[in-house]
Amino acid sequence: MAKILLTYYSLSGHTKKMAELILEGMKKEEVDVSFKSIDELKVDELLDYQGIVIGSPVYYGSMAAPIKKLFDESVKFHTKLDGRVGGAFASSANIGGGNETTILDILNAMLIHGMIIQGDPKGDHYGPVSIGAPDERSQKQCLRYGERFARLVKKLFV
Repeated sequence: MAKILLTYYSLSGHTKKMAELILEGMKKEEVDVSFKSIDELKVDELLDYQGIVIGSPVYYGSMAAPIKKLFDESVKFHTKLDGRVGGAFASSANIGGGNETTILDILNAMLIHGMIIQGDPKGDHYGPVSIGAPDERSQKQCLRYGERFARLVKKLFV
């Protein structure tokens, strides 16, 4: 069975709510998902998964420090995450608040690891975004994203 890590950092609870919705979407595809706060995750665990999705609130247009720390520590696995599937999502305080720049920062780190990234031509192109608590639109995007991400991991690894 395909194994996916879904991790996030959240102080307000908005990013965690998005992660819960993504998890719900992933479960439609019958994959093994580990759902963890970034604080519960050890960098060595990254090697245990074929798919990794990371969610962050926007801090000054970029990812939160605990997520950046994870990527900084992951340098010891350079080339070992090659070919795995990566994805990201973000929440911000306002429109134009940096959601896409945050997602792209996370995806850039994943691309340096050689990870596979899937865009979405119909939804939030880079990954789900929310302004504050996920509204109905964001909720649908999270569910769609989770299902699509899990389906891709299954195609590549099952």
